[in-house]
Amino acid sequence: MSTLLLKFKAPLQSWGSESRFRVRHTGRLPTKSGVIGLCASALGRSREESVEDLVTLRFGVRIDQPGTVIRDFQTARAEGDKNATIINRYFLQDACFVVGLEGEKQVIDELHNALRSPERPLFLGRRSCPINTDFLLKIHDCDVEEALRLEEWHASPWYRKQQPTQLSLQLFRDAKSGEIADRIRDVPVSFSQEERIYSWRTVTECPSVQVANEDGVKDDYWTTVIRL
Repeated sequence: MSTLLLKFKAPLQSWGSESRFRVRHTGRLPTKSGVIGLCASALGRSREESVEDLVTLRFGVRIDQPGTVIRDFQTARAEGDKNATIINRYFLQDACFVVGLEGEKQVIDELHNALRSPERPLFLGRRSCPINTDFLLKIHDCDVEEALRLEEWHASPWYRKQQPTQLSLQLFRDAKSGEIADRIRDVPVSFSQEERIYSWRTVTECPSVQVANEDGVKDDYWTTVIRL
C-alpha cells in the first residue's frame, strides 16, 4: 500500500458540510467529497464520470493549523425582482491541513502524476479558493495514519510563535471495522449537477500527534503547574 500526502494551506478554504439555499457553511476540516472532487478534476474527469475508484481510497486528515471561520456575503436579484437576496458564505481563514489518500501503489502513482500536471484548475472546496502552489507533498509506503504521523508539521511561523512548546495535532481517518466512529455523509456517488448524491462513511479520531515547537511560548511556573 502507498499513501499520498497533500498540504492544504491557502488563505481561504471552504469545505461544504451543510450548505442550504442562502447559507453556505464550511466544515472545520477537508471533506472526503471535496478531496475526491479535486482529484477528479486533476484527472480531467467530467461531473458525469464515475469516481468509484477514488472513493475506495482510504482518507485521513491532520490539523496542523485550525484557522478561523469568517463570513462573506453577496446579494443576488432575479430579473424583474425588486428585492435582493443575501447569500451568506463561510470560509476557513489561515488554516493548514495535511491530507492523506491510501491505496494501491499504481493508483497512487497515477494520482500523484495527475496532481502534478492537473487537467483542470484545482480549488480547496470552492472556486473562490484556489489551491496553494506547494500542495503536493510525497508518497509514503505505509498506511494513511502512519504517513500522517511521520510528516513534518507545516504550520506558519507566526502561528508557531503563538503556541506552546509542545502541541497535540488532531488526526482523523476512515474508521476500520469495530472501531468507535462517527458517521459523516461526504462520500460522493455522483457529482452531476442534475443530481448530486452522497453516501455515508465512518470516521474515527486517532490519538493526537505530538510535536515539539522550538518557536513556541514557554510556560511560566503557574501555567506549568496547571498543565500538570
